[in-house]
Amino acid sequence: VFRPMPPNAAERHYLGTDTTSRDILARLFYGTRIALIFALAFTACVYVIGITIGCAMGYFGGVFDLVFQRIIEIWSNVPFLYMVIIIFSVIPSTVAVGTQIGILLLVMVLFSWTGMTYYMRTETYKEKSRDYIASARIIGASDARIIFRHIMPNVLSTLVTFMPFTVVAAISAITALDFLGFGLPAPTPSLGELLKQGTANLRTAPWIVISAFGTLVALLTLVTFIGEAIRESFDPKTFSIYR
Repeated sequence: VFRPMPPNAAERHYLGTDTTSRDILARLFYGTRIALIFALAFTACVYVIGITIGCAMGYFGGVFDLVFQRIIEIWSNVPFLYMVIIIFSVIPSTVAVGTQIGILLLVMVLFSWTGMTYYMRTETYKEKSRDYIASARIIGASDARIIFRHIMPNVLSTLVTFMPFTVVAAISAITALDFLGFGLPAPTPSLGELLKQGTANLRTAPWIVISAFGTLVALLTLVTFIGEAIRESFDPKTFSIYR
């Protein structure tokens, strides 16, 4: 009979075992790695879609901007959690684990890119009205050159600012979905699955939830601090002296 075992250094179970006698430290290690890879892939996809659409909305404006604003408003009202539940209830269990993870990533990206478009649209509008953009147009610069050589470098610090929050949101979302049973497919190790085990066995095996919760807090804190350091390195005002 499988049962959780408390931390035991003699048997090299330094954080104990879970309800099926699997080493918690190993599952935390691989679960953290999967969560980080998933979050980075999620961030990259959200940024590509959000930056592309948001920059086009802010630069071209007019009817294009108006139409996409209405589309984004309608799409933002579609409930994300219900869509995940519906999609994963119709996916058969025989589908490969990698395919299920890819579908989950796709669904999360489709319902998460809208927020980035507003920031990118606002920054593009602001930069488009500056004198250096007018000068670039006068000398005959194309739209692509203005966007990629002038606007994008000047909004980079804003984009980097939101990057750690996007990664943290992705890790929190995938952990919450795993906890509810609609995240990564079994037997993929994940923080949410360990949290679910820990809450179900809180009295008999408290080390499970303590290990998973501590790892989640440490991971989110480290991502936030690393993101803040990256933001400062890209901030033009940090090392500037105004006279």
